[in-house]
Amino acid sequence: MPENQQGSAGWRGTTILTVRKGNKVVVAGDGQVSLGPTVIKHGARKVRRLAGGKVITGFAGATADAFTLFERLEAKLEQYPDQLMRACVELAKDWRTDRYLRRLEAMMIVADKKDSLVLTGTGDVLSPDSGVMGIGSGGNYALAAASALMDTDYDAEEIARRSMKIAAEICVYTNESLTVETIDLDE
Repeated sequence: MPENQQGSAGWRGTTILTVRKGNKVVVAGDGQVSLGPTVIKHGARKVRRLAGGKVITGFAGATADAFTLFERLEAKLEQYPDQLMRACVELAKDWRTDRYLRRLEAMMIVADKKDSLVLTGTGDVLSPDSGVMGIGSGGNYALAAASALMDTDYDAEEIARRSMKIAAEICVYTNESLTVETIDLDE
C-alpha cells in the first residue's frame, strides 16, 4: 500500500487472495507485518471466519481498523443473515459516510458460498469477473499468478497456495506463513 495510506509510521505488508474454482472458495493471507524496512511479525493472522463460519474475510491495512471493520461486518451479517452482498453494501455505505469509519485505512476481501467481494473505504463493493481477487502489497502478484493458474487442473486451494508462494518470492512485504480458509460449495 502507498506510504500515505499506511500512516506516518510506514506500516507495510499483507497479501490477501481469494480464489473461487470448482466446488471451493478460498481466502489466503500471508503473516508478515513490517514497519519500514523491519519485519515486526511473521505469523499475523489476517484471515478469519465470520457469521458462524459461513463467511471468510481477509484484510489489508491497519490492524485496529480492520478489526473495527470485522466487527461492523459481523453486525451487518446478523442484521442481514445469508445476504453477504447486502451486508457488504450497507457496510460500505457506513464506511463512506460515517465520520469515524471513513478514517479507517483498510481493505477487505469477503467471500461466502455465492459471492466474493472486495470492500474499500471509498464505498466500493467489487466482485471479480474471473473468480480471483487480490489486495495488499503483494495482491497484484498473487492475482496475476492465480489468474495464470486458473486454467490448470489445480483446485482453488492449491492455486491460492501456489500464488501466495509466488507473491512472497516477489514482494518484500509478503511471506510464506499462510492462513488459508476454505468453504466447500457443495455442503
